[in-house]
Amino acid sequence: MAVATILSEIEYTDVLAVYVLERDRQLGRQSVEALGPPWWEFFHFELIRKLVDDADLSIFGAIFEFNPPSSKESSADNAPRFVIAFRGTITEKETISRDIALDLHLVQNGLHRTSRFTIAMQAVQNVASVFPGSNIWLAGHSLGAGMAILTGRNMVKKGVLLESYLFNPPFVAAPIERISDERVKHGFRIARSVITAGLAIAMKGKGEGSSQRSVAEDSFHILSSWTPYLFVNPGDHICSEYIGYFQHRKNMEDLGAGFIEKLATQNSIGDLFYKALGWESEPLHLLPSADLIVNVSPSPDFKYAHGISQWWQPELNLQCSKYRYSVGA
Repeated sequence: MAVATILSEIEYTDVLAVYVLERDRQLGRQSVEALGPPWWEFFHFELIRKLVDDADLSIFGAIFEFNPPSSKESSADNAPRFVIAFRGTITEKETISRDIALDLHLVQNGLHRTSRFTIAMQAVQNVASVFPGSNIWLAGHSLGAGMAILTGRNMVKKGVLLESYLFNPPFVAAPIERISDERVKHGFRIARSVITAGLAIAMKGKGEGSSQRSVAEDSFHILSSWTPYLFVNPGDHICSEYIGYFQHRKNMEDLGAGFIEKLATQNSIGDLFYKALGWESEPLHLLPSADLIVNVSPSPDFKYAHGISQWWQPELNLQCSKYRYSVGA
């Protein structure tokens, strides 16, 4: 995978452009004063539509169309025709209230119940239906990565696989990956897997959602055909748990506990708790397959480790791993 090309020429640009679009709106920058257009125009993208939140009227996403010069068309065969990008949280007075509220919905596995998701989902569906067969990519950072995961998952269930690039995607769980002692870390992961699997079996045994578990299992198998690219940083507790989430599967198989981990990887303690209370829950971080790109370059602080600008640095030290879920496992 040409990681540097992907980062520099496509996804980073479009996601950052959405941030700049919203700041242009907040600061009243228009026409020649606007800073957004140079970002996408330099890479031959055209802004097709802004995605606007119905609560605070902020720009949270955008649809871009790739229009390479005729001289470069042959080298752009694998490039997308459309990129639908979503920004993360902006801590400015115009957006912080709405964005934080959405962050809380995400933590409670309830982002799918928000109007912002409805707008995003309709936009993605419209592009896919109007331009069937076109190469459509999703991209997002932080909260926006969560939005991209949610729309991508729903499109998979409709039979449409969209290439997706997710920067610092949120993983709603205790940040075990931050524990420095490997034995302690591994012990915590085994304990969490056993508890999660036990709760899933208990709910099924009591008849409290046996059909739900069957649907969840089928859904996980369907999602296994979708392989998003996850860009994470070990110094970012919001996304770092993806590292252990995928690595732990093999560790459990090596211990002969593959059955336990199969149940655990399809469920989360929070999701089981919410469903036991009768609440609708959709945890975004339960992904069967992924290409995981880890930035192991030194990060001075959390702000840098979670920031999108890190993926633009020229001397990145990246570790890339492919994880594929076996339906028959």
